[in-house]
Amino acid sequence: MIPKFNSYKEKWNVLSDDVIKPGLTAIEEALSRVGNPEKKLRVVHLAGTNGKGSTLTFLESIAKEHGLRVGKFMSPCILDVHDQIQVEGRAITEAEMNRVFQQMQAAGLSGKLTDFELLTVATFLHFVASNVDIALIEAGMGGLLDSTNVVTPIVSIIPSIALEHTNFLGDTIESIARHKAGIIKPDRPVIIGELPLEAKNIVYQEAKKIHSSVFELNHQFYVEQRNDGESYVHNDNGFRITKLTRTMKGAHQANNMALAITAFFEVAATFRIQVSKEAIQKAVKNATILGRFEEILPYIFLDGAHNPASAEKLIETIKHEFPEEQISFVIGILADKAVKEILLQFEQVSDYFYFVDFSNSRAMAAQKMLELSNASHKAVLEDYVQFLQRQSESKSRTIVSGSLYLLTEVRSRLKSV
Repeated sequence: MIPKFNSYKEKWNVLSDDVIKPGLTAIEEALSRVGNPEKKLRVVHLAGTNGKGSTLTFLESIAKEHGLRVGKFMSPCILDVHDQIQVEGRAITEAEMNRVFQQMQAAGLSGKLTDFELLTVATFLHFVASNVDIALIEAGMGGLLDSTNVVTPIVSIIPSIALEHTNFLGDTIESIARHKAGIIKPDRPVIIGELPLEAKNIVYQEAKKIHSSVFELNHQFYVEQRNDGESYVHNDNGFRITKLTRTMKGAHQANNMALAITAFFEVAATFRIQVSKEAIQKAVKNATILGRFEEILPYIFLDGAHNPASAEKLIETIKHEFPEEQISFVIGILADKAVKEILLQFEQVSDYFYFVDFSNSRAMAAQKMLELSNASHKAVLEDYVQFLQRQSESKSRTIVSGSLYLLTEVRSRLKSV
């Protein structure tokens, strides 16, 4: 369920299913009924297991510093449905959402779509009405059959590929890679991060079939670590920019930054914009994203590591930022995730775990998570708000992780006390 989305559905009597139905037939029909707004947009499309949101955030910041009006569509929400659709960093308002729902009602879309498909249509309508220059679109799940895959992008980006959503995407890296590679379009370049060899082979095969150029991290472009910050280098055009300093922590964010800079060359060429090194330096420093090693209270961090690959990146960041410090984890995870594997990752850096229940029908019970944990110091927390406040006051470094839905709930509750 998408928080606050049902209130608009009820108000405008527009029905949609709270289920996942991969496929493009329904949304293509729906979009034709509202004038095909997706064809009026210039788009960058992102798919991948991890890194989509961070890469999108870097690219948004770079585009804005170059004077472009940016719309972005991200999943899942941070607080509620409004923050998934943003223009110039501002969430869609209630009045704006009412306007697009009125359009969708008038077009007879009730009962024809899933929730995410309906939200995708709403996004395209809002971006056209807002006259955005560039729309940054994050795929919801997979890519090939995801409702966002109705666009013809300037460039596609695939930051990473790992096992996820195996009940829909298949249980092999190759199968999942085929879904992610489905966002690549004929004669439009794709930019990829560090992918497993079997995934990379699939991406290159699919790109070759449709004459799409592939720009690969650490081949056509890379990042160097320097004493005065990081340096980005693009081998194909000889571009180099030094003294890049990121607010977004973690070595993996250097890769996401590099993907975004590389993608912006394609955007800049489309708009005939001169790429500014000073604008990129400023943009990289200003780029931040909620739920990515976010310090919500002193010593209390939120990080949305919700699969083994993102958990591994979080562990790398913890080791780099807080070497030798005692870390406590507050954990809530969806039951359809690789819970045991995620916990094993976290247990590399901590033996103190506190498990919580949170408001999501797919959440694994805190007691069940506790039983799966190998930690010697573990408990179920009834009131995590008071616990986190005490941890902050006692300067006890604590990471809240496991599910973005948990992070949304924690952020909301902490800000209300």
